Amino acid sequence: MTLRIVGINFDHFHMGDLLRAVHDHPGAKIAGICDTDPARMAGAIANFSIPASQVFTDVDACLESAKADLAILCPATADHASYVEKVAPHGIDILVEKPFAATSAEARRMIAAQSTTGHRLAINWPLAWYPSHVTAKRLVDAGTIGNLIEVHFYDGNRGPLYHLADKVEVTPEEVERRKPDSWFYKRAAGGGSLLDYLGYGTTLGSWFMNGEEPVEVTGVVDETPGIEVDQHSITVCRYKRGLSKFETRWGTTTDPWTQQPQPKCGFVLVGTTGNISSYDYDAFVTVQTRTAPTPVEIPVDTPLPGRTGPIDYMIDRITRDLPVDGCLAPDLCLLGQRIVDTAFASARQKRTLALLP
Repeated sequence: MTLRIVGINFDHFHMGDLLRAVHDHPGAKIAGICDTDPARMAGAIANFSIPASQVFTDVDACLESAKADLAILCPATADHASYVEKVAPHGIDILVEKPFAATSAEARRMIAAQSTTGHRLAINWPLAWYPSHVTAKRLVDAGTIGNLIEVHFYDGNRGPLYHLADKVEVTPEEVERRKPDSWFYKRAAGGGSLLDYLGYGTTLGSWFMNGEEPVEVTGVVDETPGIEVDQHSITVCRYKRGLSKFETRWGTTTDPWTQQPQPKCGFVLVGTTGNISSYDYDAFVTVQTRTAPTPVEIPVDTPLPGRTGPIDYMIDRITRDLPVDGCLAPDLCLLGQRIVDTAFASARQKRTLALLP
């Protein structure tokens, strides 16, 4: 069985990476691509030899022609809900590239639109596939560090315009030239490091904590003259079990996929009897316990078939008729989004807030 997959809206450069995963998967094929600006599809057309008959500027025309099983959506954050509402009536599964949405209200619109179709809605968080974090989750669930009481998250990169699909680098001069026109730097489009990266931490953090809700949230962001969005945010969540911290940063010294900056990008998980450090791209996690205080590096687990990445995962879910689970499941992602909403409001109001509904 070969699944037919379409890519709709190229606002986010991750579309190129996701289409490459489709192109390279033996169980899938690119059945069509769509964007209102044909120029933004040029790279994908060249990279994957997509014929003109499968290139569209209208969503309905694309879906009617492609007869797709799955749609990948990569619009600007503020447009996630409207695009899900466009695609849902066509009755296919939908994979939305992170973050979930600009607000919880929009996330609920996405859930409502797709729930009436009986098809899957999944939110892709690239960090969910890193073997280090998957291994850390297994160890937490096994009780290796007792009961989890703290999640510490730090993540980001040099900035969202420093790289294109396949991590092709852009010069600093080109970054500055592109900033005025980029949705990443526009508040109305859902730009800023908080909305770009905080959902990673709060969604995976909620996954590590098995869906526990924080009692209250405090968010703080930087305020750079001439830039209308944040480039650095710190969020503190108070849970019944303790405090957790989630920090996002555009402007790290290096990108973590080439050289980990300091602080290192990833998670530190603290339990009642020990802790685990799980950093992005590492081939190991480090465990320290009260009974064995010398840190030990544990090799990461080998990803299982159907768990190697978002495309492999969605193909497995569809072919085996299984529900979306874990970090991609809308209900868990909605909790992560509620924390993001609360942090965003807290930063605006400059005060601590109870978790928003």
